[in-house]
Amino acid sequence: MSDSNFDVIVIGTGIAGLAAAKVAAQKGLRTAGAEQLLFGGLVVNINELHGEIEGSGTDYASNLMMETSDLGVESLNETVSAIAKNGDKFTVTTDAGTHSARAVIIASGARLKRLGVPGEMEFEHRGVSQCADCDGPMYKDEEVVVVGGGDSALQEALVLAHFCKRVHLVHRGAKFSARQSFIDAVAAQPVIQTLWNTTVDAIEGEDMVKKLRVKSADGKTSEIAASGVFAYVGLEPNVECVPAEIKRDATGRLTTDASLQTSLAGVFAAGAVRAGCGGNLIDAQKDGEAAGAAVAKLLGK
Repeated sequence: MSDSNFDVIVIGTGIAGLAAAKVAAQKGLRTAGAEQLLFGGLVVNINELHGEIEGSGTDYASNLMMETSDLGVESLNETVSAIAKNGDKFTVTTDAGTHSARAVIIASGARLKRLGVPGEMEFEHRGVSQCADCDGPMYKDEEVVVVGGGDSALQEALVLAHFCKRVHLVHRGAKFSARQSFIDAVAAQPVIQTLWNTTVDAIEGEDMVKKLRVKSADGKTSEIAASGVFAYVGLEPNVECVPAEIKRDATGRLTTDASLQTSLAGVFAAGAVRAGCGGNLIDAQKDGEAAGAAVAKLLGK
């Protein structure tokens, strides 16, 4: 069983976590980043970023990861299962052992929500996907369905339009919540067909996805022939390891004060796991940087 001591442990190595670790290390803190999956988070699935940060998501995350490594941040490829106050320190328990830290930054991010309909889990990796950049070429000249009306849904529909014969964009509302540039791009793309005020009832097929059953606002059901389904209906925070006493908002995200400290002194939150963090990549980066600086200030650095 491992047993190591740090000034701060950052849980999660998405953009918020990497940014937090970078600042903490720059301030002279012995820092570790704990991550069960690959670094970078959801951004590594995006080939072309839009907004204040441009380029490839993988390249952006890789550069940030290399910067933290050069600063001496220790990488813990472990799954965090618990965080507990232990005197004036914290014990972080993982599948590989325990680690001690004077402070903790929770930057565990969020995962894409499921539709929660019959067939979704059954056909995962057999037509149900969450990455258009990764899987789009598999659906060349076929018909697919994208579910959602925000930035991610429209952006992924535009990616799929480069490969697919038809992209059915299913949205439960009467208008999109995405940024106007994506809305304009979708409107100009003849391959994309939008179904307004419509929800998915079921995903059906045999060995692979063959069709979806959808329902319109008037209760009428119909079928869409499609070989792929991509759902982007929001995010839910990764908070399984977070102590129950830490306060959260109605969506399960962790609430913080102005310094990004949670209701448990010494534990901070940054990025998509935190209530109030914006939805853009630059927001996650700024959150992480602020949390790293706040921890350094708390610890006298």
